[in-house]
Amino acid sequence: MGDWCVFGDEAGNLQFNPKGSRYFVLTTVTLADPTVGVALLALRRKLAWEGIESHPEFHASEEQQPVRDRVFDALDDLQFDIDSTIFEKRKVVPRNRRSEAYFYQFAWFYHLKYLAYRFNQPNIRLLVVPATLVGRGKKQQAFSSAVKSVVRQVAWLAEAQCAFWMARSDPCLWLTDYCSWAIQRKYEHTWQGQPDTRSYDRIRAKIRSEFDIFSVGKVLYY
Repeated sequence: MGDWCVFGDEAGNLQFNPKGSRYFVLTTVTLADPTVGVALLALRRKLAWEGIESHPEFHASEEQQPVRDRVFDALDDLQFDIDSTIFEKRKVVPRNRRSEAYFYQFAWFYHLKYLAYRFNQPNIRLLVVPATLVGRGKKQQAFSSAVKSVVRQVAWLAEAQCAFWMARSDPCLWLTDYCSWAIQRKYEHTWQGQPDTRSYDRIRAKIRSEFDIFSVGKVLYY
């Protein structure tokens, strides 16, 4: 019923070896009203007036903690749902990571397959916007094609479109970056021997789903 925007971002990398991140985290933020991004634009200007430096697009991994805290404060008052799928990379069978684009499509399929039951209806328009890589090379084209293919498979009743924008171009992608980063911190990092949930706790109430897809898996491939 109506128009929905699904903004996506990933945390972790696509290196399948001990030097890479342990997890690949795919997170989407679903919005009925994408104008919530105006609040982050206003915050950016406010910080500038206060003489506080921040990343131009509020990139969580590159901010100082006081700026992160201000962003999370702004998110408290916004309306959106978070869905996240977590992939422990060493449990991914080799055939599903034969190439970066193949695994990327695999990850998006299992993530959007869950979301589809909410939106796969004839009276819904769905706009899916993953944050793109810098540049427009063959890798980005392959990743874009992967997402388009998945959307066609799982949202075949809805009127669905995809757009591929750099994160700096839309504050809703900044919001998604913060959510994805916060969830990754819970899985990838520890603080005093415990999972680092400081940022995760700031968004916990807005998380609609958080699925560790290989949580019961036992086989490790590297």
